[in-house]
Amino acid sequence: MKKVFALVSACLLLAVLLPCQVFAAKAEVTLKVHHFLPAKSNAQVLLIQPWADKITAESNGRIAVEIYPSMQLGGKPPHLFNQVKDGVADVVWTLPSYTPGRFPITDLFELPYLTASAEATTQAIQEFSETYLKEEYGQVHPLLFHVPTPGLFHTASKQIKTMADLKGMKIRTPSAIVTQSLEALGATPVGMPVPEVPQAMATEVIDGAVVPWEVVKALRLHELTKFHTQSGGSRGFYTSVFLFAMNKAKYDSLPADLKKVIDDNSGKNLAQKIGKAYDQADLDGQKLGKERNNTFYTLSTEEVHRWEKATLPVIDTWVKKMDEQGHDGKKMLAVAREMIKKYSKD
Repeated sequence: MKKVFALVSACLLLAVLLPCQVFAAKAEVTLKVHHFLPAKSNAQVLLIQPWADKITAESNGRIAVEIYPSMQLGGKPPHLFNQVKDGVADVVWTLPSYTPGRFPITDLFELPYLTASAEATTQAIQEFSETYLKEEYGQVHPLLFHVPTPGLFHTASKQIKTMADLKGMKIRTPSAIVTQSLEALGATPVGMPVPEVPQAMATEVIDGAVVPWEVVKALRLHELTKFHTQSGGSRGFYTSVFLFAMNKAKYDSLPADLKKVIDDNSGKNLAQKIGKAYDQADLDGQKLGKERNNTFYTLSTEEVHRWEKATLPVIDTWVKKMDEQGHDGKKMLAVAREMIKKYSKD
């Protein structure tokens, strides 16, 4: 009886594994995807894994994809762009702002009170990239530019209701632009990649952090903080630009039909879907905070106007910097705003 059971078990196992083995045997290209968040993060669940599955299916198994979350291929989050540029990884998902000053035009979409929903702003930056970001990312093959919903304040022991409440508070910042904005509001910015936030909160290195709701679950911020403060109105305090990019030489080496599979799952073909998914993830993140009975606060219209006025110099500085580099900063700012408005529902 034991022999029969063992034989049946072996047959069942073979039936399960054989299709995978046959599929894997067809692979002509294997893409290694590297990113800095856990495997259960929205980055992998909403974007990277579905993209990998579609690429494999639509290439009839000729493209295989291996995903390495949490920096499993080595290095730190700021190294990811160089890793895909140099071929250490074939594809990466990262934040350009982790290398300050390297992508100054991209900083435009992180300026204060510019961003709308993830769906609208992702489509806007994707369209914007086709005209203004080609040179900035010429060393790689961009697959998608996208953003989460606008970031907000998550704090442990103090509710932020006014600009005065921020004075002296140590707030984690994701980028140079957000650092400037926080300084303008009177806070003390502390820069760090997002995976370091939970430890910094737990050890009181920081009093709070600005991150979007969608990443709260991966960081357990709903457990580490008690208060959440967001801006009112149709535009958020800030957002972060994410880059999903492929090694240029790897893309160029693909035959035309496999390039088409990649192209069909890139850029405009992906932007709206991913934007919608991140908007939904924002609601899921909020739900976690509500289930723990955390305190939510939305800034009044008058207070938002104060914050907008206080952070105007950040925008002016970016425009001036662009002009000094030979670009038309005011025009690019106007184009970005118009594109966000075009895709927004307000």
